[in-house]
Amino acid sequence: MATIQQIQEFVAMAHRVGQSGLTVCSSGNLSVRLDNDEVMISGTGSWVPDLTPDKVSVCRLSTGEVLNGIKPSMESVFHMGVMRERPEVGCVLHFQSPYATAVACMKKRPADFNFTAECPIHVGREIPMIPYFRPGSPELASHVIEQMKHHDSVMLLKHGQVVCGKDFSQVLERAMFFEMACRIAVINGDNVDPLTAEEIGDLDTYILGKTTK
Repeated sequence: MATIQQIQEFVAMAHRVGQSGLTVCSSGNLSVRLDNDEVMISGTGSWVPDLTPDKVSVCRLSTGEVLNGIKPSMESVFHMGVMRERPEVGCVLHFQSPYATAVACMKKRPADFNFTAECPIHVGREIPMIPYFRPGSPELASHVIEQMKHHDSVMLLKHGQVVCGKDFSQVLERAMFFEMACRIAVINGDNVDPLTAEEIGDLDTYILGKTTK
């Protein structure tokens, strides 16, 4: 079972999400994998920015069984589903930041978000757009899990965003750069000039070290 210290650390992470402006009131949810087939998830109806230890659900990752009597977020199905599909993922964050959510509600969205190097490097050069499904529905969970088998970030149309990563720091970084890219899209409208394929390839070579020249 998660220790008191682990739960307190999780609460501190949730508060950082709120302080970063990524969630409002009861929007969004956070999960962190533990080493013993357990996962901590913000509880149903909880406010991530003001999360308290008594609202942290501890579940068995392999089965979804609630271990501490606290019901997890309605989106816990895709949190645990992503972690089951990707053993390297240690943290999942569903958020609804102002600019990224504004983009999720646009009729005409950008073809990509690679406006600065941070997006293709940290968020993903391709960000799947998941059609609207009712929050907490099996259909939404299924689509998120499927898309996040091969992507670290997805946009939920008319809803919000989901990012995953090896740990909380990486997830927070991805969410913040996701929000930054969407802020650029909202402020600039059609007047944007995304990185070219060649410029992204150059980042792969000299920043990520994927290839050599």
